[in-house]
Amino acid sequence: MKKVFGKPESLLDTETMYCAGCGHGVIHRLVAECVDELGLRQITIGIAPVGCSVFADQYFNFDMLGPAHGRPPAAATGMKRAKPDCHIISYQGDGDLAAIGTAEIVHAAARGEKISVIFVHNGIYGMTGGQLAPTTLPGQRSTTTPLGRNPEIAGYPLRVVEMLATMDGAAYLARTSVHNVKNIIKTKKAIKKAFEVQQAGLGFSLVEILSACPTNWRMTTKDSLKWIEEKMIPYYGLKVTKDVTAKK
Repeated sequence: MKKVFGKPESLLDTETMYCAGCGHGVIHRLVAECVDELGLRQITIGIAPVGCSVFADQYFNFDMLGPAHGRPPAAATGMKRAKPDCHIISYQGDGDLAAIGTAEIVHAAARGEKISVIFVHNGIYGMTGGQLAPTTLPGQRSTTTPLGRNPEIAGYPLRVVEMLATMDGAAYLARTSVHNVKNIIKTKKAIKKAFEVQQAGLGFSLVEILSACPTNWRMTTKDSLKWIEEKMIPYYGLKVTKDVTAKK
């Protein structure tokens, strides 16, 4: 009998440690499928920092590095420059990338580092208990904004891909979602494109993925997917912001 579906070689046989409804598992699968389909597993090195993504080394079947909170782009830069033939993936959450790691991601993009960043955006600090993140929506509740985010006090959310699009070194920037099958398929295409851009040596690539965090949003899984559809997508938008390979 012909096998038509199975576990990607780039994923280990590991029971999930993520909360029910979390998007990390889906995103892990997409990353692994793209690595396998492009034949990159033997040369791939993943970078996963503090945060829920710290568990990534328990799932991926390729070499992994765990740097300090916010520093994956710096670690990825060093790894890519030391081993330019390797495929480098920086896998980060929004608290890590858009808060303590803001300088690292901005300057990696400005330098045009030939790395691919998978940016999991769930609008909150997941691992540490649901505090306000740089991406938390106006009015959204968190443990540090129990009445909802007030922009006059906490400022406005960061739109990361739009910010990085101003950097000449950024080659591919997209925002996608994994809240339904249609958008999961689009997310896989974006991840594969980011990897292809790195392999072509064209510069920095990043895919920002809107993902659910039912536990810290204090919602059911079903309601969290509805929140992405009705609240996050209208505010942030899903689109390819920059693609240097696109035909003029």
